[in-house]
Amino acid sequence: MRELSGKQRRYLRGLANQIPATVYAGKEGITESVTRSLEEAYNTRELVKVRLEKAFPLERGAAAEELASRTGSHLVQVLGRTVLLYRPDPEQPRLQLPG
Repeated sequence: MRELSGKQRRYLRGLANQIPATVYAGKEGITESVTRSLEEAYNTRELVKVRLEKAFPLERGAAAEELASRTGSHLVQVLGRTVLLYRPDPEQPRLQLPG
């Protein structure tokens, strides 16, 4: 999977303003159920927001990297307690990223 350019990241951040958080991670950290919820979210969309609750035990940046690696997605942004992840549909990508 190739790395996203700065222009592509900006484009995805702009699209993310309109979507709510879909997956929530709490005091248990990154569990199997969080990973499963994220995979289910990728079944219907390519851009997913994950909300890390206040009791989340891990550091935000490390948690974001872990979520991205477990799901094979791109880490677009960590803003406060919100992580933005992107994974294109392998067969039929819905989002057209700028070149």
